[in-house]
Amino acid sequence: MEQISKYFNAEKSESLLFIFVGLIAMIVASYFLIKLRQPFYNGMAYPFIAVALIQLTVGCTVYLKSTKDEERVIQFMHSDQSKILTDEIPRMQTVMKNFTVYKWIEISLLIIGCTLLFIFAKESFWNGLGLGLCIQSGFLLWLDFFAENRGRAYLNHLMTIL
Repeated sequence: MEQISKYFNAEKSESLLFIFVGLIAMIVASYFLIKLRQPFYNGMAYPFIAVALIQLTVGCTVYLKSTKDEERVIQFMHSDQSKILTDEIPRMQTVMKNFTVYKWIEISLLIIGCTLLFIFAKESFWNGLGLGLCIQSGFLLWLDFFAENRGRAYLNHLMTIL
């Protein structure tokens, strides 16, 4: 039970970090667009906003679901452990497969960002867009690395229960 609670508490903590970073990115992007209004900063603002919307959506969704998911798994442990095998393990296997997709998307965005950053003139819109993509996709990749490792450990734990 401790491993289950540990996993879901870590999920909630990371989702709060996603929300916090998403809010900060929105504030910074707004400042860039409203106050600075220069091509480089406008370029940075767009990926900040786009990825912040993803961060806010994912962060809120995971945070709101984690408590219910934890309660559901604990209920399985007390009443019907076979549901771990039929429900929770397949759910986590899907989550783990999704991490592979997320990772490739994040790596692709990071490569696109680095390419834009290095091929366009300094302080240009496209240079800023590249830097914004690098920052946001790099951050997502970094957090998903920890989430994937945590998910793998949780899945391995579930498989030892039965």
